[in-house]
Amino acid sequence: MKIEKDTIVTLTLKVADHLGRVIEASKEPMALLVGGYGNTLPAIEAALEGQEKGFATTLDLTPENAFGERDESKVRTLAKKDFPPGVKVGGALELREGESGEFQLYNVVKIKGDTVMLDGNHPLAGMSLKVSFKVISVRAASAEEIAHGHAHGDHGHHH
Repeated sequence: MKIEKDTIVTLTLKVADHLGRVIEASKEPMALLVGGYGNTLPAIEAALEGQEKGFATTLDLTPENAFGERDESKVRTLAKKDFPPGVKVGGALELREGESGEFQLYNVVKIKGDTVMLDGNHPLAGMSLKVSFKVISVRAASAEEIAHGHAHGDHGHHH
């Protein structure tokens, strides 16, 4: 079966920086619903399109094709007193932003004295990446998976 919109692809994945240092490698295969549902990077979906079980490749992604360039306007410092108790480096916090009132996810990157430094950029923003993957299986997505926008079952989302 060819990979196309509304197929579930099970694959193994490895992400490395431009020097080849591994950032993340899947211990177990992962399943994703293909077709613009935001389950993976568009560049990965484009490489998968039309392929079949057994397909393997390595993509060299620029920041623009990966997680974007860093945006220094998304780095903020706030008073520690304004945070919930137990805030730690590595934690995450959602803050309401701007006039629209939309939530923005920030990672706690540093705590120094009474100040907490937050970064709203994706942790891999600004990085060129090498993404390697191998397709283990391909199947048609169920109506429920399509409605939910993600894969269910083995290696997918469990409700």
